[in-house]
Amino acid sequence: MRRISIILIWTLVIFSCKRPNNTTPGNAHILPPLAPGTKNHYITIETGKTTPGQLVAFARSLEGMPYVYGSADPQLGFDCSGFVTYVFNHFGIRVPRPSVDFTYINREIDINQAKPGDLILFTGTDPIPKIAGHIGIVRSNNAGSIIFIHSTSGQACGITESHFNAYYQQRYIKTIRVFKKMTGRLLNPYLPITKTPTFGANNIFYDHIFITGTIGFSNRRR
Repeated sequence: MRRISIILIWTLVIFSCKRPNNTTPGNAHILPPLAPGTKNHYITIETGKTTPGQLVAFARSLEGMPYVYGSADPQLGFDCSGFVTYVFNHFGIRVPRPSVDFTYINREIDINQAKPGDLILFTGTDPIPKIAGHIGIVRSNNAGSIIFIHSTSGQACGITESHFNAYYQQRYIKTIRVFKKMTGRLLNPYLPITKTPTFGANNIFYDHIFITGTIGFSNRRR
């Protein structure tokens, strides 16, 4: 009996980052999502007066919060696209909900031209089907060395910063320029974030979206 109990406990630990607990992920508090575009009709995200610097700073303030599949609720946690949705909605900006719905958004740019605030799309963990399954926000780009922020179900099991390394390069789909004018003072990407999110009833995320940047952080997989 004791052996069976131990096996059950380890099973729960292993799958804790894959699926939420017995709490239903909440999405009722987020803004109505934008309808996805198509090959013949790309959509535009209206960012208003929000600057890339403001967006990235807020995204970084959430680092360390847990990964919860299917959630965009800060009371629970986030998956990748839930994280992106929550960050943009914080500034009153509507975006699509799942990662795949970000596929047809104006405008695609070369990865080497990525700047803080751009969105970066990846496949799921299987790189063969070129369908978006993960998304993040660019944090920095230092002469081609890109760093992005995302909510991962991998080792970090939460919101973290990752380098655009060989692992992510094989899963790469496209980079999207969301802000029409890259204006406004960006915070120094090399300064540490002093705000640490607290864990508990008021913290949670959804899906896989990234914010890219250029600082040298350790490589962590989704």
